[in-house]
Amino acid sequence: MGWGDPRARHARGVVSGNKERAEWNNLITHYFESNLSSYGLSLFHHLPSPPNVVSWTALISAHSNTLLSLRHFLAMLRHPTLPNPRTLASLFATCATLSLPALPFALSLHSLALKLALSRHPFPASALLSFYAKLRMPLHAHKLFDEIPHPDNVCFSALVVALAHNSHSPQALSVFSHMRRQGFASTVHSVSGGLRAAAQLAAFEQCRIIHAHAVVSGLDTNVVVASALVDGYGKAGVVNHAKRVFEDNFSHMNIVGWNAMMAGYAQLGDYQSAFELFESLQVRGFLPDEYSFLAILTALYNAGMFVQTEQWLTKMTVDYGLEPSLEHYTCLVGAMARAGEFERAERVVLKMPFEPDAAVWRALLSACAYRGEADRAWSVAKRVLELEPHDDYAYVIVANLLSSAGRWDDVAELRKIMRERRLKKKGGRSWIEVQGEVHVFVAGDWKHERSKEIYQKLAELMGDIEKLGYVPVWDDVLHNVGEEKRKEALWYHSEKLAVAFGVLCGSVPSGKPLRIVKNLRICKDCHEAFKYMTRVLEREIIVRDVNRYHRFLNGNCTCRDIW
Repeated sequence: MGWGDPRARHARGVVSGNKERAEWNNLITHYFESNLSSYGLSLFHHLPSPPNVVSWTALISAHSNTLLSLRHFLAMLRHPTLPNPRTLASLFATCATLSLPALPFALSLHSLALKLALSRHPFPASALLSFYAKLRMPLHAHKLFDEIPHPDNVCFSALVVALAHNSHSPQALSVFSHMRRQGFASTVHSVSGGLRAAAQLAAFEQCRIIHAHAVVSGLDTNVVVASALVDGYGKAGVVNHAKRVFEDNFSHMNIVGWNAMMAGYAQLGDYQSAFELFESLQVRGFLPDEYSFLAILTALYNAGMFVQTEQWLTKMTVDYGLEPSLEHYTCLVGAMARAGEFERAERVVLKMPFEPDAAVWRALLSACAYRGEADRAWSVAKRVLELEPHDDYAYVIVANLLSSAGRWDDVAELRKIMRERRLKKKGGRSWIEVQGEVHVFVAGDWKHERSKEIYQKLAELMGDIEKLGYVPVWDDVLHNVGEEKRKEALWYHSEKLAVAFGVLCGSVPSGKPLRIVKNLRICKDCHEAFKYMTRVLEREIIVRDVNRYHRFLNGNCTCRDIW
């Protein structure tokens, strides 16, 4: 046995008659770290003096991420011995790993921490923040954070991650900014969490700001941060920036970074670049996973390459032995339906090894809208509504299809059903970054401090595009409204207001793209209007809606009206 073997230390301690409790506690930890668990457990039960909280914490931490950890804790309380901050931190980390089944235990543990005045200590607090993040309870995490009198950078990082992983992106960026203003050093987790939040908002400037900060902090070459940067720039639609980060970190980039790069190409429908990256991935010795194939399927779908989608799903299962998830099948179903093969698409839905969710049926519904299949759309919409009775999207799609066919009696009947169910169209929101600050707009919004100027600029733009031949695309909601009112209702959509604001304040240098993000599917009229606006402004407009990216330039959109 060498000097590094804990059994040698143990023998020396016995021979010397060492009674130091700290030494024996340290030896217990050494045993478990050396995968000599039976020796560690035996020593714990034969300590020269009764185990104290440090002894118990060593035992609990040694069994972290398992139920044994919780059982040892209960045994500790029966002795009785009260926990210290490190005990609680280990237990909360275990609860996070065990996830939902451990929720009642974690809540009871939180209650005990409050009674012992330990809940505000940075160690258990940061672990508890991570637990609430894992359980998708960001408001609990934020409340806990606000109660910590002296949070450290680990606590800040845990809150940023909690908010970012639960789609509270603006709040996550706000906390990250507050952490920096307070002078706390960034961590890999806070930077990657901030980038995740920026990615969700497609906030290009925020990605650039955090990227610069990561470079100054020396964190930019960390593989987790580098992957998050690729993802952030990719989701912002700036694939050239994502590619630059990817290539700068090529030697140590992991599969997550490769998939993020492919996903960036996929959002733009650049299937050729996605294919090339997929091949390079294997040459580098990586094995493609389910996310690699999801990127390929998404790229094909967004490019309108519907036939190849089924071929790649077969390749995934037969050649790579990977089981497709519901998301993979959703791509296939949507692709088949877009190609007009509705019967085949419905057979896939009914035979796939998953219960179809509302997203699958929505993919079919979107295809019905694309191909003008009003009757079929109503049949599919009923499937959506069985799963989500208050989904306004299904009603609106069908209503717009019926109105396009001039079936106004059916539209009236459908809207009557919506009123009976007290359904309203979901409020559309669009946002644009100006000098690193995100400005959010809703339709007909007058809350912005520069609203008067925004509406004047929008009226000017709409007048200019009408001279070029723009004709409004009405929807069913405006059928019984006078033409002037209908025109105003279309003019004031959130994405148009965002564009007008971007032009008004010179959010980017002349000639650079205007970048808009929308929480819903971009409407047909805005899609048509933006084609004309690019000609008037001589500037590219990039819109990321809930479905995909749209890049408008010289009167055209890269989506080819498929969205």
